[in-house]
Amino acid sequence: MAPLRIVFMGSDPIAMPLLNWMAGEGSAIAEIVGVFTKPDRAVGRGQKITPNEIKQWAVARGLPVVQPEKLTEEFRLTLASWTADLALVMAYGHILRDDFIATPRLGTVNLHASILPKYRGASPIQTAIAKGERETGVSFMRIVRRLDAGPVADVECVPIMPLDTAVDIEAKLGTACVPLLRRTLPALSDGTLVFREQDEASASFCRRLAKDDGVLDFSAPASVLAARTNGLYPWPACTIELNGQLVKIGQADVAPEDLVNTGAPSSPPGEILGTDLEGLRVATGSGVLRLRRLQRPGGRMLEATEFFRGFPVQVGTRLPSRPMAELVSTAPFKK
Repeated sequence: MAPLRIVFMGSDPIAMPLLNWMAGEGSAIAEIVGVFTKPDRAVGRGQKITPNEIKQWAVARGLPVVQPEKLTEEFRLTLASWTADLALVMAYGHILRDDFIATPRLGTVNLHASILPKYRGASPIQTAIAKGERETGVSFMRIVRRLDAGPVADVECVPIMPLDTAVDIEAKLGTACVPLLRRTLPALSDGTLVFREQDEASASFCRRLAKDDGVLDFSAPASVLAARTNGLYPWPACTIELNGQLVKIGQADVAPEDLVNTGAPSSPPGEILGTDLEGLRVATGSGVLRLRRLQRPGGRMLEATEFFRGFPVQVGTRLPSRPMAELVSTAPFKK
């Protein structure tokens, strides 16, 4: 059987493992014939216009690339001219019209970074971690006009470990796309792949994150604060004010002795209890939060022991709490 002719639509490095697989081991199953990705953007302090990794990968292989700001009929005709069997979407950032979805011979499928129907929407990786999930995954689904509501054929799951941040889980999910496609693409090609409708009653939605989400309410349990901190790193990243400086937190957990006794500490929420070899200990509404990696303005993200060598803190200082906006809803968030 000839390889499936696939147009890839995506703009995020999470897709690099699947693209490299298709260009190598998976080339007998799938052939990338063109790429849709977002336009080049200004990046870094110098604001230099730079192509994303997906475009760089495609150009290096001589593949045609289009970068529409808007998916007009002109670009649908470009898609049609590539005579693709399938369009494969992952983290593209555009909403596809019905005529785009139907243009390839086998239609359009999406790799969504959650175990659907949980966490439909813009930030499934960060939200799954922030909500304390112990597992997430990549869902192979058909695209429909409703947000991430299409039928699902298969899921590849990955564990979320207590210290995993969004960086770690994105890497795991990128790698998980390969076995998922290894199973689903041949079955899709020969007509044996079965798509099943999602359970709408179990659906939940996550929203686009904002800079203001990087706040902590220390009256919440330490487990909730640790999960949220790890889920929101590297962006927007939770911060605290120490010695008059806004310090970014790169990783957190619950102090071990409080895994057994999670009753409220005698100190008020937000009070600095001290440091140990693993981090800065902070009282919360239930248990003790430990901030393990920190970064001062203009500095590098450091392990706590290295950070505090030149940044002393005073025990008893109370960190201010701020309300934390909800990340999940049973209905799509309004833009």
